[in-house]
Amino acid sequence: MKEFINNLKGDKVIWAFIALLALISFMPVYSASSNLAYSANGSGNTMSFLIKHFAHVGIGFLIVYMVHKIPYHYFKAISMIALPIVGLLLLYTLLQGKTIGGANASRWIQIPFVGISFQTSTLASMVLMIYVARYLAKKREVEDTFKKSVIELWLPVFAIIMLILPANFSTAALIFSMVVMLVFVGKYPLKYLGLVIGAGIVGLTLFILLAKNFPDAFPNRVDTWVSRIENFTSDKPDEDNYQIEKAKIAIATGGIYGVGPGKSIQKNFLPQSSSDFIYAIIVEENGLLGALTVMFLYIMLFIRFLIASHKANTLFGKLLVVGLGFPIVFQALINMAVAVELLPVTGQTLPLISSGGSSIWMTCVSLGIILSVTKKDEEIAQENLERAQREEALQRLIEREMNGENNPDEDTAVENKEPQYAIEDVSDNPMKAVMGK
Repeated sequence: MKEFINNLKGDKVIWAFIALLALISFMPVYSASSNLAYSANGSGNTMSFLIKHFAHVGIGFLIVYMVHKIPYHYFKAISMIALPIVGLLLLYTLLQGKTIGGANASRWIQIPFVGISFQTSTLASMVLMIYVARYLAKKREVEDTFKKSVIELWLPVFAIIMLILPANFSTAALIFSMVVMLVFVGKYPLKYLGLVIGAGIVGLTLFILLAKNFPDAFPNRVDTWVSRIENFTSDKPDEDNYQIEKAKIAIATGGIYGVGPGKSIQKNFLPQSSSDFIYAIIVEENGLLGALTVMFLYIMLFIRFLIASHKANTLFGKLLVVGLGFPIVFQALINMAVAVELLPVTGQTLPLISSGGSSIWMTCVSLGIILSVTKKDEEIAQENLERAQREEALQRLIEREMNGENNPDEDTAVENKEPQYAIEDVSDNPMKAVMGK
């Protein structure tokens, strides 16, 4: 096991936080899936859900390991190829109108021959962040005009967001916020950034007005997320209010120490207890101490991302860590804020803890890329260390030769060896006597 850990490349602290969050996930997922077990087959057997989650996490770790082996600069070209493909997938996802359990689930598509549902917006978010990081790194080398940046940067960004917005407002808002944060870190001109944010607000307002006046033109989830915002601001009773109330009861029941692992009551009433509202189940079963522990792990992971970004030797590497790492932590904070009604219901999962295959796997891809950046830095640091050691050894050798110092061990070794022969013959010449005559 120790040898396996030593063979892992990249930031070992990030590896440790990934493992801790994954280990923490098993107990709440196993406990919270009981209502799913009763609704699915009526037996209440949660073992199948635990095995499924174990498989998702295991595949996720395999994805992290495989991705972190890829040199991170390869993702520049990959993002250029993947972005139009992701756009087509989002368009297909938006039009096909898939339903899951009678509810509109136009955020998902079914992968053929496998039977796995996949949320394309998670893939789009990751690809878009890599694309923006590539553009900002290139912009530092070749200065672009605002008109050119609108064509090369903002048109793809708004195209992806507009394909996500009708079905998933929270993800679209999170992606736009993270893109704005990333271009700010990448030192995009603030006056241009202000214009872009203003254009985004105007576009969102127009979209909402169109959706309200022409509901048949947007048959997906527009009414759902518009009503969620309205109900959150006006406290109208609805299904989301029911979920929030149950989540708050779970949190209040937990107290400081919790009711104990597996002893949650509200898991039987919360519809999304193993995914969207799993944090409420964690608090109920483990109390305030468990809640603070999970929050602490995400905050420490955020700090580690900051350190990794600071240590990165290239601008593209720095922006990759920021663009892929920060959304993971902010998504976790949003999930926690929803559970305590600081934000309206968003449908954002708790990264690496909530059940679900596609969300775990896309998070693991992002973490793998971040570890690839830290792995490269580790290799450069090791090369620099070895180079410094070689130069130091050579300097010591030169100083010893210049000072005429001899190593006693070397002198002893020379004495024990057979006589050495020089090129010049210094032996007595047998013709010396004749030559003297």
